[in-house]
Amino acid sequence: MIKIAVDAMGGDYAPQEQVKGAVIALEKDQDLFVYLCGDKTAVETELAKYKYDKSRVEIVHTTEIITNEEEPAKAVKAKKDSSTVVAFRLVKEGKADGVVSSGSTGAALSCGVLILGRVRGISRPGLCPTLPNGKGGITLLCDCGANLECKPINLVHFALMGTAYAKAAYGIENPTVGLLNNGTEDHKGDLVHQEANMALKTTPGVNYAGNVEGREIMLGAVDIVVSDGYTGNIAMKSIEGTGKAVGMILKKEFKRNIFTKLGALIVSGIIGKIKHSLDYERCGGAMMLGLSKVVVKGHGNSKAKGFAVCISQAADAVRGNMIGRISDMLEEIRKAEEAAAQVAEAAQAAEQATEQAASETNA
Repeated sequence: MIKIAVDAMGGDYAPQEQVKGAVIALEKDQDLFVYLCGDKTAVETELAKYKYDKSRVEIVHTTEIITNEEEPAKAVKAKKDSSTVVAFRLVKEGKADGVVSSGSTGAALSCGVLILGRVRGISRPGLCPTLPNGKGGITLLCDCGANLECKPINLVHFALMGTAYAKAAYGIENPTVGLLNNGTEDHKGDLVHQEANMALKTTPGVNYAGNVEGREIMLGAVDIVVSDGYTGNIAMKSIEGTGKAVGMILKKEFKRNIFTKLGALIVSGIIGKIKHSLDYERCGGAMMLGLSKVVVKGHGNSKAKGFAVCISQAADAVRGNMIGRISDMLEEIRKAEEAAAQVAEAAQAAEQATEQAASETNA
């Protein structure tokens, strides 16, 4: 049984949509158990609206809520009985396998680092959303806001973790990875991106396809796009804004006159399919990669459908042993680095021996 702790009070529509989403997830996954962390009375009121397997749900009463207006780290330390902190603590204590929250991103990240800790060997956690692409599939983007500035090693770790996530949660056997840059040539970008590009070419376990430009994200050119958090966040928000703008334009044009309204009726089926393909709610939330346990951060305005997908994401990542895969890949890199160091030492020793022999001969 996969056990997921849910922050039932985090989000714009909590606890209504969180509870409903949990019920939907339970219906779809018979091997799922959910802890609903929040005000017991409020959660029970929402649960009373649905039929569900009561043996797979437990309410964990909490008395506090962390809001988006609060300073995340301070709120996490001060509000020990908040729904967010309690949900993460259940995972820390081993009662739950993963956690899902649509509350404050900063609070969730702070809980992840302060309560759960990072995977050993990972320099920084990365926020990795799942974006719908033009091929009808998904593209993972890491990082999209957790780290505004990055070093080459951080970008390498994002690629490694994204690869493990794609394999564990989505069953992509050999996911391709691209580095978000201002051009595809090796010399493009600043020194950080140039060094990361060269490092990724030789990183064990990462199927690196090279630099990619922003337009490739939605075109599905690669399965995983790696970026610093500042650029990734702008790219993600630009994509969301573009989608909404296109929807607004189409709606306006189809309402222009009687003929355009008739045209809208004719293509309504196609428009519906396009809307479904590009609906971010069907893709769920963002995985917080690099933490010692599975953590999914849902959109603050997630409705039940999207929140249910977040819970399924977390459960699938647990089933696919995502954390274990990340650790295994890190170990593979460590062994490769050790082997390379040994070769370098042997080469240096041989060179010194040659120089010593030559010096003795000349003497």
